[in-house]
Amino acid sequence: MSAHPSPDLRPSTTGSARPLTTGKRAPKARRPRLAKRLLPVVLAGLLAFSGWALVAARDLDSSAAAGNRALTDKAGTAAATGDISNTLNTVFSYGPKSLDATQQAARQLLTGTAARQYQQLFAQVRSRDSAQQLTLSTQTVRAGVVTLHGGTARLLVFLDQTSSRADGKKATAAAQLSVDARLSHGQWIITALTAR
Repeated sequence: MSAHPSPDLRPSTTGSARPLTTGKRAPKARRPRLAKRLLPVVLAGLLAFSGWALVAARDLDSSAAAGNRALTDKAGTAAATGDISNTLNTVFSYGPKSLDATQQAARQLLTGTAARQYQQLFAQVRSRDSAQQLTLSTQTVRAGVVTLHGGTARLLVFLDQTSSRADGKKATAAAQLSVDARLSHGQWIITALTAR
């Protein structure tokens, strides 16, 4: 006879034999605990992240991002968005009788790449003006300063434009521009325009 009693097999109500417990518990199988295995991995991950975050924060303090006043200089961002919005509304709004005045304003408010791009565009407008008699009205819907460093800024600007021709055809369009600007004698001047 064995030292361990054998299980009592009695017929079940379904007709199959099933073991009955003898009152003693079977020894627990030793399973490694998931928490004990994961704890070192989680701690190593937290230490690695903490080290990375510390280095990234130090780099951020010493980088050009620390000099970006776009989120902290309310007066500077307000001046930049105001001047740039007014400039875009002025240089991209014209009619058959105001082409000369619009072009003159652009000469004062645009410089560098933006001035060259505008002159090319405006040459096309002038060549088509006699046939189309185009009137374009531009309104800045939203402008935000992305970066502001001393006397330079980069903005993202959303515009609504409405055009009408002498033949009565009208159209409406939206535009999105990245604008680079610099501060000159208290006025923000556009240096580059990029359509988005």
